[in-house]
Amino acid sequence: MATIALAQLFGTSLWFSANSAADGLMRSWGATASDIGWLTSAVQAGFIAGTLALSLGGLADRFRASKIFVACAVAGAVLNACFAWLAQDVVSGAVLRFFVGVSLAGIYPIGMKLIVSWEPARTGQALALLVAMVTLGTALPHFLRASGGELPWQWAVTASSVLALAGALLIRALGDGPHLQAPSPVARAARGGRPSVLTAFRIGQYRAAATGYFGHMWELYAFWTIVPLLAVATGLSERFSAIGTAGLSFVIIGIGALGCLVGGWLSRRIGSAKVALGSLALSGACAVVFALFWQALPAEILLVVMLVWGASVVADSPQFSALSAMSCPRNLVGGALAIQNAIGFAITIVSIAGATALFDQIGPPAAWLLIPGPIVGLIGYAASRGRGAAQ
Repeated sequence: MATIALAQLFGTSLWFSANSAADGLMRSWGATASDIGWLTSAVQAGFIAGTLALSLGGLADRFRASKIFVACAVAGAVLNACFAWLAQDVVSGAVLRFFVGVSLAGIYPIGMKLIVSWEPARTGQALALLVAMVTLGTALPHFLRASGGELPWQWAVTASSVLALAGALLIRALGDGPHLQAPSPVARAARGGRPSVLTAFRIGQYRAAATGYFGHMWELYAFWTIVPLLAVATGLSERFSAIGTAGLSFVIIGIGALGCLVGGWLSRRIGSAKVALGSLALSGACAVVFALFWQALPAEILLVVMLVWGASVVADSPQFSALSAMSCPRNLVGGALAIQNAIGFAITIVSIAGATALFDQIGPPAAWLLIPGPIVGLIGYAASRGRGAAQ
């Protein structure tokens, strides 16, 4: 479990490597906040394309998870390095970021399947550790940028590629766990007899967990994208100049790893559903407090609000995924998680584009755009669970 989590940390450092270089891209390419949002959205679009191919094509459950992970981590590392050294503008950069996103589809959901293959009895806690590493991987490029001093932004991006290669080596050495049936050549060939992954949505518990996850995704990646922008616009970067924008971004995003670990510990005691819904409600409340009072609160209190927001905004993710995985037949776990990811990340494209464009116009009040996600997620979970129980 620790090996998979560490490999996820290294592999998912590819995700926000461009965001960590935002200041360098603004200087080198004349990029705007909206352009940085488009680079992030390109990754999301690629991730969606990749997860759809894995789920609807049955690939996620027809090939060994470890082989998919290794191949995609290597491909993502190469494409990310190409972005750092070959891209010349936002357009060429977005194309390369798209294919990095395709590669990430074989890292994130397949890592979740690997966890289920090793620790099916502790799915909620195990996935909490995994998503904690994904969160740290998301924050890691900001740390690399902060610790890189005056080094060109290309080196911080390239460091993510080196880490992804290390993650591939870890999974190559580990292999698959014993608790999911290995795909046979006959199973690979006989696609016609396999149930469609879309049948998972007929299961009330899966549908409820997926709906809550979709609301959570509206908020999560848009928040992560605008964290550096909020740090500057609210004056936090100036107030805490010792660590700067990159350092603040690393701390605010990275504290989500602690939120995931605490949520995983709680899931063993009160259940995944209560942890997921409680985290979703708390992150929504933080968004409301920030949107209402960001100008009135002292910098220290505002930072606390953003830290609590950063901790809670992702803590629900592994618990919703655990609920989805536990509600599905074993032969649909990989595909069900992949299709849930695909839809969730399609939602993030809209919220990221909207939040960054709105930020260009009105600044920090753009946080209002994130609030509908938790509201819809909570209502949708309750409604879907209620219909499932009635059926």
